[in-house]
Formats: sequence, structure tokens, C-alpha cells
Amino acid sequence: MSEDAFHEIEHILESGKAEEAFDFLAQRFREEKNYPLLFEALTMRKRHELGLPLIQSGDFSELPEPTRRDYEEGTMEAAREVGSLYLAAGDVPQAWPYFRAIGESGPVAEAIERVEPKEGIDAIIEIAFYERVNPRKGFELILAVHGLCRAITASSQYPVAVGREECAQLLFRTLHGDLMKSIQHVIGEREGSTPETESLTELMTGRDWLFEGNVYYLDSTHVASVVQLSVELNDPKTFALALELTEYGRRLGEMFQFPGQPPFQDLYVDHGIYLRALLGEDADTAVAHFRAKLTEADPNDPTNTPAQVLIKLLVRLKRFAEAIEVAREYLDGIPLAHLSCPPVEQLCQMAGDFSQLGKLSREKGDLLNFAAARLQT
Repeated sequence: MSEDAFHEIEHILESGKAEEAFDFLAQRFREEKNYPLLFEALTMRKRHELGLPLIQSGDFSELPEPTRRDYEEGTMEAAREVGSLYLAAGDVPQAWPYFRAIGESGPVAEAIERVEPKEGIDAIIEIAFYERVNPRKGFELILAVHGLCRAITASSQYPVAVGREECAQLLFRTLHGDLMKSIQHVIGEREGSTPETESLTELMTGRDWLFEGNVYYLDSTHVASVVQLSVELNDPKTFALALELTEYGRRLGEMFQFPGQPPFQDLYVDHGIYLRALLGEDADTAVAHFRAKLTEADPNDPTNTPAQVLIKLLVRLKRFAEAIEVAREYLDGIPLAHLSCPPVEQLCQMAGDFSQLGKLSREKGDLLNFAAARLQT
């Protein structure tokens, strides 16, 4: 800091003009773009207004009302101003701590929406995706900057449900689109023209030569990983894309037929059957298929995953009575924390079967749910 600045602030203070002194400090720090010191100047000004020690040395949360509230509001205003200045300068990582401190993610989410993919934006990706400020945009940036492999890993590690669906949809669209372009290119070279279709299935139909000699058109581990995400989605358009990916996977050579986890051991076939049911096709076939797999459950699996998968399918199909039957037979005694499907009490609620809810609750000594059943009978 220049000596002139000290002389000027001293002159202002000698005149007894404290507000002018704070104005001078704030203006100087804005001009220098020294935003951390601007924040400190603004909060010091608020402490001066309230008659508090100018250099914070204690916990102001213990201040009496309304002083505490006034100081908190002043601190929030200062954080909002400084965070906004960082955003105006295009510095999202520096802005985020100020907005995070006051619980306002909206301005940062809007700023991230305008970020273009480029190297060196991992800090922005961290805020957008992993801190859940703008998960969809963060996932777009991961795809664009780091590629499909990193995006698949990020999708599987995403910690919460909010935003996961949008990210998965983008992942499926990207993978499906990449496959379409690759296969269309090969067909165009061989046949002299590129079929005009948005259907991967149509491209492959009648062209078995596409897969001769163990040919593949995208990293097969990527396809397998993404297909396994499909059963947790809710969007019918994405189901359709996922189903086409299973049909592509079924055509791959034996060396690319990766085994899945029960009840999706035949990864592409089993997922295809499940997805068709979600699209309203062959639901009875799918239920019978996955019901047959209940006898194949791994005895070392304490959660009985095949039964839970079948229950989730039955719930999606609104076949609640069958879901209750499976839950009673195969999930009895499994702790609630180990369930990824609705527990039997919730299934009874979905089915409107309050008689059975009451009976089950009495058997388990569950007074609360017994009361819920009686109240709804």
C-alpha cells in the first residue's frame, strides 16, 4: 500500500469523518480488485455502526438481539457484494465461498451455466457437479473436457439423487449419439450412402456384417457401464435409447459380453427385458423372467438383490399386490437401511391394502403403522 494512501486515510480520520474513511477504503479496494479486503472493510464498517469491536475477536453469534441480526445482515450484504464482483470478473471459484457462506447458490449456478468447456476449469466442475450447485452443467463440462470415461465414473459416484437423472440422460444421449455417428460412417463407406434415421436399431438391422470379426464401435466397457445405470431412470425417451444400447451390446462378439451382477447376469439380454417392460412392452414376460431369477439369488447376498429388483419392477408396473407377496416371502428380516426398494409397509400403502398393513404391523409389534392402517381403513 502506498504511503499516500496512509496519509489520506489519516487526514480523513483527523477530521472525525469515520464514514468517509470507510468509503475511501471500500472504493480503493474495489479499484484494486482486492475483494477479500473489501469484504473486511464492509464488515468492519458494520461493526463500527453497531458499536462493536472493530477487529473481530469473539463469537458474534452470542450478541443480543437485534444487534446480532443486524450484524448478520450486514455480513450477508458484504458477502453478496464481494461474491457478485468476483462473478462479474468471471472468477466462479473465488465467488463461491462468499455465496456458500450465505446459502445463496443461485447466482453461482447462473454464472456456471455460461461457462464454456476448456482446460483448467476443474475447480468450476467441482463446484457445479460435486458441490451440486449446477449438476447438469457440471456434468456437461466433465463430458466436454474430460470425456466419456470420466463422465461415467462421475455419474456412478454422484452422491445424491437431485440432478442425477439429468446427468444420466445426457450420458445416454451422448453415448447413443457417438455410436450412431460411428456406425453411420462405416455404413456410408461400405454402401455409398448414410441411412437417414435416428434409430440405432434400424442401422443395425440386416447388417450383421457390422459386427464380423469382433468389430466394435465404442469402448465396450463404457457401453456396459452405462447400460447398468438404465434401470434407475424415469424418462421413457432415455429408456428407448438404453434399449437400443442393449440391442447393440447383444450383437457384440463374445469377448465383449461382460457378465453383470444378479439378476442381470446376462447384461444386455436381462436389461433389455427390463427396459421393454418399462416401455410397456411384454411386461408379463419380464415379471416372469425376473421372478424365475429369485431362485438364483446369491446366498452370500444379505440384501437379496434379485427380489428387490423384481419389487421395483412391479412397483413401476403398479402391480403392488405382487410386490407385497415378493417382499413378504423374500425380504423378511432385511433391515430397512439395506433396502433399495420400498418396504412392505409402503407397498401396502401404495396398494391401498390397509387390512394387510394392519395385519403385518400387529405381527411385527409395530404400533405406529398399525394405527396408520386403522386410521385409513
